[in-house]
Amino acid sequence: MFKKVLISSLLLISSSYAHTAIMTCFDNGDNTITCEGGFSNGSSGSGVQMYVKHGDKKIIEGLMNEDSEFTFTKPQNSYVVIFDAGKGHIVSIKGEEIIE
Repeated sequence: MFKKVLISSLLLISSSYAHTAIMTCFDNGDNTITCEGGFSNGSSGSGVQMYVKHGDKKIIEGLMNEDSEFTFTKPQNSYVVIFDAGKGHIVSIKGEEIIE
């Protein structure tokens, strides 16, 4: 009985980590930034809401495309890119951390 409870508990714990949101962004060198996103279980990020914010203001909004990519013109000011797939699935990257 203990063995069944232990195995069931481990399966529940591991499934809660089954789809962590992930995102990476890079500078294309042509005044644009491309971000790629998805989930740790291999699921696509296609259709996920994307925001670029300066302070508390959204300066760019869009969705990940069918290739799980989002490309935008690089803002002149400081900014943060946000991959927002819902509660518990939000990733943000500061503009100064994005390199070519």
